[in-house]
Amino acid sequence: MDHNSNNSTRPTPQPASAPLPDARAATTPKRRSRWLGSTIAIALVAALAGGAWYLVQSKKAPAGMAGGAPGMGGPPGMGPGGMRAMAVTVGSAAAKRQTLPVTLTAMGTVVPTTTVTLTTQVSGILRDVLFTEGQMVKKGQKLAQIDPRPFEQALQQAKGQLARDQAQLDAARVTLKRYQTLWDQDSIARQDLDTQAALAKQLEGTVVADQAQVQTAQLNLGYASITSPIDGRIGLRTMDPGNYISAGGTTGIAVITKVAPIDVSFTVPQDHIPSVLGAQKADPRLPVAALDRAGSKTLAQGVFLTLDNLVDTATGTVKAKARFENTDGALFPNQFVNTRLTLKDESALVVPVTAIRTGGNGDFVYVINADRTVTQRTVIRGMSTVEWVAINSGLKEGELVVTEGADRLKDGAVVALQGDTPTQAHGASSGRRGAREGGPREGGGRRGNGEGRGANGATAPGAAAPGTAAGNGAPAGGGGGGVAVEPNAGQPSAAAPAVNPEPPAAGNSGSGGSGGSSGSTPSTGSGQTAPAIKPEEVPKGMAPAATTVQPAQRANQ
Repeated sequence: MDHNSNNSTRPTPQPASAPLPDARAATTPKRRSRWLGSTIAIALVAALAGGAWYLVQSKKAPAGMAGGAPGMGGPPGMGPGGMRAMAVTVGSAAAKRQTLPVTLTAMGTVVPTTTVTLTTQVSGILRDVLFTEGQMVKKGQKLAQIDPRPFEQALQQAKGQLARDQAQLDAARVTLKRYQTLWDQDSIARQDLDTQAALAKQLEGTVVADQAQVQTAQLNLGYASITSPIDGRIGLRTMDPGNYISAGGTTGIAVITKVAPIDVSFTVPQDHIPSVLGAQKADPRLPVAALDRAGSKTLAQGVFLTLDNLVDTATGTVKAKARFENTDGALFPNQFVNTRLTLKDESALVVPVTAIRTGGNGDFVYVINADRTVTQRTVIRGMSTVEWVAINSGLKEGELVVTEGADRLKDGAVVALQGDTPTQAHGASSGRRGAREGGPREGGGRRGNGEGRGANGATAPGAAAPGTAAGNGAPAGGGGGGVAVEPNAGQPSAAAPAVNPEPPAAGNSGSGGSGGSSGSTPSTGSGQTAPAIKPEEVPKGMAPAATTVQPAQRANQ
């Protein structure tokens, strides 16, 4: 009974005749819209991933090869000669053999040959200063004057004492002579004669002392006038007239330095001491150049003097000195300079200094091959000058190396020399343009595939207006047969609505395909075909679209 009741309550199945087509018709657009949205989303994600991959690969690619090489497996968009067009233009030079001087470069300091602090040997009031600060002075030139009056009085006193003692000595000598006569006559005792002789000797000593006092007074009077002991340049004065100056002061009045000739003190590594001594034996006058702080300008030329007699254990170097005439005053005392001591000249394989690069494995150069590619090659450098550096191993004479633009290169990169002709670059530009536009075109026109998909899934070809490139609306000269995808493919065309003399089947129109314009026949939102636009209804100034090409006709083309 329960079974019968269940059968009585079960709904009677309806025949699947009339309502089923309506339900399918209602659900089909929803499914199609979801499928279309998913397809578009997947296409966008794939496009973004492809663009990101291309950017990463282009950054990893060597300079000059980012665009790909034609005919060598490169990416599309590069025509014949594209490799030359994307090559990096570099400077080059050939390795050559020439005479290179063997030099030692070191930092040095200019030191004057003589330095004198102008001080006084007597105390007194500084009355006059007779020099100008920074003046070049001569030896013996009077520079300052101390008040001489006290020294003049001391001189007069010494002279008076000398005159008195001299008179006493003369009297003692006369008496001694008389006593000598009396002793010969046996008139006086021997003791009286000896006493008078001793007195005369004593007075002689007193006179000698008085003479010394006179000379001392004269000397002090001369010290009151301060003169230059050397030829040189006098510095800034430290004392003004009217001040009391004491003998033996450490500051003095000024400092005089001898600047012509002048010396330069520098250091030589202890490993090069034998080379320097050997070169000095061969040539006692080794040339030394004094360079400016940057090492680019030669200030003076001099000769090597000598090495010090011991090595500084803290630095492992020994002091050396060179002398310069410095007649033009180019070197200034205590000036910092760079010195270059030339020991001898040798023949070596050299390249410009700018060709040497330094990496993790040491020094290297980029060698330019015959096919205009570069190879990174490790070298061992030797002696060097401002412009050239010797290569002990790693290069052969005549090989080309990169001197400029090496920062943009990697091993195997393609380069172009500065003297190369631009014909290769012109051919590469034409090749890229032809590959991008899908091959040769007649009249320069562009066309997309123009296929659209209708609501029923049928594919309907789109049509572009004459003289208009499908997909972007750019003017073109005629209908080309290429199917190139333009950068703005899929955007609505700027062409006028199509004029279709024949009513098409329902649902054949839809959204435009990739690279083509939208379907020629407009459709409503329900999939029904909109009424065709007549030629007389086309707005003024807008060209009518071409007649839709049927699928059968496209297949025959």
